[in-house]
Amino acid sequence: MIVKATQNNTRQTPRKVRMVANAVKAKPILQAVESLSVMDREASLVVLKVLRQAIANATHNYNLQVADLKIKNIIVDGGPQYKRWQAVSRGRAHSIAKKTCHVTVELEQLVATKPLSKAKQSVKATPSIQKADQSKTKTTKHIPSSQDKKKGSQLKTTAQTKKAAVKKQKDKK
Repeated sequence: MIVKATQNNTRQTPRKVRMVANAVKAKPILQAVESLSVMDREASLVVLKVLRQAIANATHNYNLQVADLKIKNIIVDGGPQYKRWQAVSRGRAHSIAKKTCHVTVELEQLVATKPLSKAKQSVKATPSIQKADQSKTKTTKHIPSSQDKKKGSQLKTTAQTKKAAVKKQKDKK
């Protein structure tokens, strides 16, 4: 699955943005974000924003994990140019082209999940297998944090609280 994010008409020259994009293309996503945030170029902010937006699109729209993604491509195309002029001596003018660019980041999933065949789906749907899976579930214990220790409260596991509730009921009778 390919996830895209684009930013159009960015007021940076395409050449400068391409230099940053080519430096980051081959890196893993987390390493790319880290290096873009440290880079000392204005164009790195543009590429970083678009990369973060592509990551957000993948996690929000397609429920993909960041660890499952890689950068497929970063495309920097030239956009429209603002044409200006500057007055010089003897009544002449020099032209100035203020260039813009379009930045597109494409992410792809590392391992594509394949849809299950109908035979495997029917095996998963049988109730006996579901009951067996439910019996294998484990209870998890709460690990006290530093804040819990500061308060001085001792947290009980679910089994201890159940035993205490049964004991209270017996005492009431």
